[in-house]
Amino acid sequence: VQLQASGGGLVQAGGSLRLSCTASGSIFSINAMGWYRQAPGKERDLVASITSGGSTNYADSVKGRFTISRDNAKNTVSLQMNSLKPEDTAVYYCNANLRRSLGARVSDFWGQGTQVTVSS
Repeated sequence: VQLQASGGGLVQAGGSLRLSCTASGSIFSINAMGWYRQAPGKERDLVASITSGGSTNYADSVKGRFTISRDNAKNTVSLQMNSLKPEDTAVYYCNANLRRSLGARVSDFWGQGTQVTVSS
């Protein structure tokens, strides 16, 4: 299983970026997909997640600014980030909680990370 993320970059404060991540390989079913971020010297924290049924969860710091969406047919999760702030600067990682085959245990898989830098 591979998670390929794209869409990071450098943007000025107040700007927007869109991250996308596609899961591929031997996948039977995907439960939740999400985005985490890790700033230098800090722990990796949840930004937003979405279940297969479309229920979403956001960190308080991004509510009203970020929107997570998902295409179950394409095993893709996206994160639309608006009104970006310098404190949003971090490496963003996509995550998928999935089952590789019928009866297999559920496991977490991670993308390679994509840098988001917001300048003031």
